[in-house]
Amino acid sequence: MAAEEDQREEAPARPGTGRALLWTAASLPLPGVAHLRMGLRRAGLAILGTYLLGIVALVGWWVWISAHDTSTTAILAGMAVQNRWLVGAMATVFVVTVLWLSIIVHSWVITRPKEAPLGRRLLSGVVVTVLCLTVALPAAVALHGGYTTQRTLSSVFGAPQPDDEPHDAADPWNGAERINVLLIGADSAENRYGARTDSMMVASVDIETGDTVLVGLPRNLENAQFPPGTALAERYPAPYGFDDLLNEVYQTVAEEPEELAVNPLVADPSADTLKTVIGYNIGLDVKYYAMVDMMGFRDLIDAVGGIEVLIEEPIPYGVHGGVLEPGLQRLDGHEALWYGRSRVLSDDYGRMGRQGCMIKYVAEQVDPGTILTSYRRLAGATERTLSTDIPQTKVPAFIELADTVTSTGSMSTLQLSPPQVNTGNPDWDAVRDLVASAIGEQSEDDVLPVDPSPSASPSTEDPAQEGTAPEDDRTEWQDYTGLAEPSPADPGRQVGADPSDLDALCP
Repeated sequence: MAAEEDQREEAPARPGTGRALLWTAASLPLPGVAHLRMGLRRAGLAILGTYLLGIVALVGWWVWISAHDTSTTAILAGMAVQNRWLVGAMATVFVVTVLWLSIIVHSWVITRPKEAPLGRRLLSGVVVTVLCLTVALPAAVALHGGYTTQRTLSSVFGAPQPDDEPHDAADPWNGAERINVLLIGADSAENRYGARTDSMMVASVDIETGDTVLVGLPRNLENAQFPPGTALAERYPAPYGFDDLLNEVYQTVAEEPEELAVNPLVADPSADTLKTVIGYNIGLDVKYYAMVDMMGFRDLIDAVGGIEVLIEEPIPYGVHGGVLEPGLQRLDGHEALWYGRSRVLSDDYGRMGRQGCMIKYVAEQVDPGTILTSYRRLAGATERTLSTDIPQTKVPAFIELADTVTSTGSMSTLQLSPPQVNTGNPDWDAVRDLVASAIGEQSEDDVLPVDPSPSASPSTEDPAQEGTAPEDDRTEWQDYTGLAEPSPADPGRQVGADPSDLDALCP
């Protein structure tokens, strides 16, 4: 206290308990004012000046962020997933909190009456404690959020950066014009052996524009081919290829990873191999995969508060007679799972279309701001259900790319399903041409036609029969099915070889 008295030009009398508490409370929004009140001018000016400079620095930083083309929330989310920013922010929050708490307590110490009744002292202690908690609790939440984020990033995005592709923050895609990611929905249960990848689609994203093509691969594609020189190619040689459905490749490798995996040393050799196999069959360099368990997808949707979906026709689901009713609905995780999973009064291809729509809805509605505000539940669900080989160094670039997709990009889908592809005996050369055309690497004139097959040939029924349209007016769907309906009843079912705009395909 003697040193403090020496700093005072004048030593004003200490106020009463009420006024002392008011000056202490004032030090919460304006640290240092209590010190100035008590004549500790150098200390007060230093504290208040540092505080105001910090505010100016924050405002300048915010203006700098807002000047970028990328949205502010995307930049903040991108910084939040980088260790150097995350650890630096956590350290700053901790240091500032400790200093702020010290100033509040010291403000009370220098302003409180030297003598006061016990009751007033107890009440004053409660008030000062509340003031300290006003600072400490938000800081604790922020620190817990930082810890949760860092743990989740280390758990989910733990794949190492490939040695042959060093990460460059200025050019995270190494000059590539597009980035291709395999999205896998795995279906596993206690009463079922292994895991089946019933949902498989490749998201091909233009780096500059954000334009995205979702290439959907039916689970029942047969005769999958394998890259030459791999163990799978030796066991299942061309021209017949794999003797099971495409959704069994993952489990086949999982049973013999050391013998069949392309790289048995990675975290998930089966998913890594499936990524390579699908990329080979559709003619794309698929860099990464992201796999979510179907039941985990439910938890992810619940974590972000559900998804709004416009349902045009009733969608029955499950074994207990559930129905997703028509209209604009906010689907919870359970309902969203069945929206993309149900095949009641539908088929694999109809639900593939709805799965593409669900990705569109999630991309539009789950922005970085939603992720930041739902981080606790989302982090827990992500750790439990998501696996990927995207390294942590690439996550900020993916966040920025996702912002480009939702803000300026368009989304379309190409389903490799009948009538454009015969799933029982696919022409893989024609499939590659379809995919190349869909992502703009070829003009439509260069696309080779898909040879008709018995399972995917146009109907030869008499168009004059009752309930059918004249031949010139028949739609591609009528030609394919021989039915009177001009288009599929199942919402989301794609017809035709051209990629469909998801804005038009999805209600």
